[in-house]
Amino acid sequence: MTDVAPRLAALAERLLEEPLPVRIRAWDGSEAGPPGAPALRIRHRRALRRVLWSPGELGLARAWVAGELDVDGDLYGLLAQLAPLIWEKSEDSHARQRVTALVRDPDVRVAVRELLSLGGPLPPPAPPREERRRRFGVRHTPGRDRQAVRHHYDVGNDFYELVLGPSMVYSCAYWEPGNEGRTPSLEEAQHAKLDLVCRKLALTPGSRLLDVGCGWGSLVLHAAREYGVSAVGITLSHEQATYARKRVAEEGLADRVEIRVQDYRDVADGPYEAIASIGMAEHVGRERYLEYASGLYSLLKSGGRLLNHQIARRPMRDESAYQVDDFIEAYVFPDGELAPLARTAGALEEAGFEVRDVESLREHYALTLRAWVDNLEGAFARAAALTSPGRARVWRLYMAASALAFERNRIGVNQILAVRTPVSGESGLPLRTREWLGG
Repeated sequence: MTDVAPRLAALAERLLEEPLPVRIRAWDGSEAGPPGAPALRIRHRRALRRVLWSPGELGLARAWVAGELDVDGDLYGLLAQLAPLIWEKSEDSHARQRVTALVRDPDVRVAVRELLSLGGPLPPPAPPREERRRRFGVRHTPGRDRQAVRHHYDVGNDFYELVLGPSMVYSCAYWEPGNEGRTPSLEEAQHAKLDLVCRKLALTPGSRLLDVGCGWGSLVLHAAREYGVSAVGITLSHEQATYARKRVAEEGLADRVEIRVQDYRDVADGPYEAIASIGMAEHVGRERYLEYASGLYSLLKSGGRLLNHQIARRPMRDESAYQVDDFIEAYVFPDGELAPLARTAGALEEAGFEVRDVESLREHYALTLRAWVDNLEGAFARAAALTSPGRARVWRLYMAASALAFERNRIGVNQILAVRTPVSGESGLPLRTREWLGG
């Protein structure tokens, strides 16, 4: 039998009401779809079982993690073709009504039964346990947050060195044009981002900086080395803390930089002149966000600055309908939540901050993610050996899909500079607020 791919393509086109934009290559050697198009390879019939058992993104993700689905050729090309089907179609009411009608269509039910016969009627085996989230306790309690953070970050410092490069910065870089239009390297772009944060916070020798979610210590090291500050970095990841402490010792900065394994809710040694929170607030959760903002406000001295660097999603007409992406929730950021920019700024203001500047770095994150994917793809076998094949596949899909989401304005990332403005109203910022740009 060599007709699996044509049968799958025919069913997909009927559901979509348009030609299939990608080519399908099935385990039986059959192919279907436009010649020369990016190809989705179905390596094993279990992939169908996973999709039928868990329709939607989660079933596809499980098949991808297990290695039963793969891409022949350009991953970005395939995702770009599928993106309108996954994103736009899922939000189109006519498309949803069409799918509902098709489910009632006797011919479609026959086709689904045929797919069941191809994939097998039994539930598919679970993906490797280490790739899936573990859920214990109430969301966004300290214990549950520790579990979520360690699922994502404690996968091996060697793995992150391979993906992130020498900077060990896991947030979007700042891609300033180089001399004569030269594109900077990832390392140069991350250095530029760290320096931009320090300039926005107006760091000066002897001032105290708190880095909430300090990762592998790159910002506190840069701030201590280049700006002479006394810095505290906190993380929930023991692996990150061990790595950061080693870097601090090697640079001879132990007298000015402290790395703690600590929850942001437990920091009580303020006041600080400046606080940076870069790529951390996505883990806080909607029900805890005002508590987070108020806690940071209480740790700042009067006139102190907060730099909140956070991924944002587009707002919805009905915000109560927001749901975390199944793939991200299950395999990447357990309990992570994105909020629209206005909600984040509003919570900061409600906590007492004066929001003074907002800068979008959306395109910068797309460039950063593509650089990380290049690093991963260039040493994929080693990445799989350092973690597991499934985890390496998760990161490849997650980062490539995220790059497209930033490029297509599905999500963004913003740096919000906020001030604990004193009663006198003197914010400490000049009339030309963006003095960090120079010139």
